[in-house]
Amino acid sequence: MTKKIVVTGIGATSPIGGTAGDSWNALLAGESGVRTLEQEWVAKYELPVTFAGKAKVPATEVLERPVAKRLDPSSQFALVAAKEAFADAGSPEVDPERLGVDWATGIGGVWSLLDAWDTLREKGPRRVMPLTVPMLMPNAPSAAVSMHFEARAYARTVASACASSTESLANAYEHLQSGLADVVIAGGSEAAIHPITIASFASMQALSRRNDDPATASRPYNTDRDGFVMGEGAAALVLETEEHALARGAKIYAELAGGGVTADSYHITANDPEGRGAARAMRLALEQAGATPDEVTHINAHATSTPVGDINEYTALQSVFGDRAKEIPVSATKAATGHLLGGTGALEAMFTVLAIQNRLAPPTINLVSPDPEIPLTVSSEAQPLGDGPQLAISNSFGFGGHNAVVAFRSHD
Repeated sequence: MTKKIVVTGIGATSPIGGTAGDSWNALLAGESGVRTLEQEWVAKYELPVTFAGKAKVPATEVLERPVAKRLDPSSQFALVAAKEAFADAGSPEVDPERLGVDWATGIGGVWSLLDAWDTLREKGPRRVMPLTVPMLMPNAPSAAVSMHFEARAYARTVASACASSTESLANAYEHLQSGLADVVIAGGSEAAIHPITIASFASMQALSRRNDDPATASRPYNTDRDGFVMGEGAAALVLETEEHALARGAKIYAELAGGGVTADSYHITANDPEGRGAARAMRLALEQAGATPDEVTHINAHATSTPVGDINEYTALQSVFGDRAKEIPVSATKAATGHLLGGTGALEAMFTVLAIQNRLAPPTINLVSPDPEIPLTVSSEAQPLGDGPQLAISNSFGFGGHNAVVAFRSHD
């Protein structure tokens, strides 16, 4: 028997806000979280890109100092977002063996790894911290969240590049459907604004180089888009079976109606130009939701602001929705937040949930000259979604050919 899986709590720390609410309000206000980097290493290494979407509120200002010191920034962000989401869900009383964690990261503890390498080179092995490996390992954020909440059903880690946290949400849906848990904290985090990642992404010509105007650098669908902008932070959703949520009188934001996960098997960095894997992930999510493309009222697109990627996603949307692809209100929220890599799917899923709840598709900033090859309904102003039933999808695609899509439905 298919169960309804619902969202009862949300949390986030992002480049545009230190909480879910602040991030949503800033998004609606058209704010940008992208700023010039002030760290000394930008000039030291003569980086070709000098800006990014740093978290608006450092996790170290939120967490207790002893806790923060034992965690890589990717785990710090995870704990901040998860704690907010769990509190927002009413801190549900649940048997620890029925509480799970499905967390994601694309890169993991890059700061802990490379800081330890610097220490080794400069001061020798005796000065390397004993906790270096537990801090750098990709499953550290999932472990930190599960230990904080004593979640013992399971603690899973997904590392599927930029599709990671959307895939975690799809996995959480499956775990709840299969009866392995009653409540799952699902999400993703990333803290990879580091000289090596900036240099590497810049070397492959993936990043925007608008050093003179960072706030407008991420410009999905614009004719002169020139690459994505790195971001950092985390987002979390508390998911549970509808039966469990209603029994405890929880507020319900929306229903997580389904998920789709596929692979392109095409290229390590480029997605399939025909969008076949992406389209199949959308169809799978809608199929699991028991819905048709005609029912979709809103799309939060992956839309990274790369010249090729935005067009390829449009090709996939056209494949699924046909002529309706031009009519459905689309939001490209990376224009405001930058690209949180493994954390981006969870943040955009949260925005999708809030769009449904508020019946309002958030604006896409920096869209001045829309690309005529991508004729979507995208607006620099928030778009009303109407009074009827809402069904929205959120897309994420990652290096390695990973595609993940989740579908949310308004809850009666």
